[in-house]
Amino acid sequence: MSKVETKLEVVTIPVSDVDRAKTFYEGLGWRVDADFSKGDDWRVVQLTPPGSACSIFVGKGLTTAAPGSVQGLLLIVDDIQAARADLAAHGASPSEVFHFDGTLRVTGTKDRLPGPDPERRSYMSWISFSDPDGNGLLLQEVTTRLPGRGVSSFDVATLTDLLRETEHGHGAYEAIAPKHHWSGWYAAYIVARQQGKTPEDAAKDAGRHVESVLR
Repeated sequence: MSKVETKLEVVTIPVSDVDRAKTFYEGLGWRVDADFSKGDDWRVVQLTPPGSACSIFVGKGLTTAAPGSVQGLLLIVDDIQAARADLAAHGASPSEVFHFDGTLRVTGTKDRLPGPDPERRSYMSWISFSDPDGNGLLLQEVTTRLPGRGVSSFDVATLTDLLRETEHGHGAYEAIAPKHHWSGWYAAYIVARQQGKTPEDAAKDAGRHVESVLR
């Protein structure tokens, strides 16, 4: 039985001052997608982080949740140090980079150890920051995704980098492979990377795909 795609696209963040929250998130470089109001009692603003397929709502009359009660909203970056510098330059007060002593906690500082993961493993280095109401966000550094945890959409910069990586991998393969059309290798490689496979495993998948077509 096929699964129905169910995509998380918006998370509601409870705030006490809509304009203040809008200014804060927009100041971080988040895109303002919508700002609707009805009278004095209802308003919703949708904002989207750069490169994200998921947005947030902040508003008035939108939720009964207490302002500041959302904790552990997770944002993924590929360079934790650069992300921290960017946040600091745009009005946030991020923590120093840290890693956990084996236990993830989305609030407080228990089990946090200073500095990035000593081995710089993917998923293991973090920073935290809060919006003006105290809603807590975490940034997690992901450089190589685990199998099955790929992304389903790309921005232009991400896709450009992936295409360059694919071109490089195909160049090495083309030098030793029988004559084939590059598009099949590219497609198989990109799908594998989207599924979270490493460049090495994606290249193996792409090679196997070409071989199956040529049989």
